[in-house]
Amino acid sequence: QVQLAESGGGLVQPGGSLRLSCTVSANIFSFANVMRLRWYRQAPGKQRELVASIGPGQITNYADSVKGRFTISKDNAKKTVLLQMDSLKPEDTAVYYCNTITAQNTYWGQGTQVTVSS
Repeated sequence: QVQLAESGGGLVQPGGSLRLSCTVSANIFSFANVMRLRWYRQAPGKQRELVASIGPGQITNYADSVKGRFTISKDNAKKTVLLQMDSLKPEDTAVYYCNTITAQNTYWGQGTQVTVSS
């Protein structure tokens, strides 16, 4: 069983920055060497979309809409995955979710609201 807990959302003006954090309850070997961790977001009335992912070897992938503005990273010792969001736009407004998939199940956090508005 894996538990994910996001934090760090809030209200920010366009052009501002936020950093989201997701703490993962998994053994440290799996976290560091096996798991691929993802950030998704879901805006009102829209489907949930993949924002960024990071896997073993720190290999990262980003949605085209956030490339150059968002950075995903992880701290293996703290079993935490971070999403640094810079140059935020109103269209980044959404609930952001942390996700991972194991052989047994798909796991989601409870989500954290990000609102970009002046």
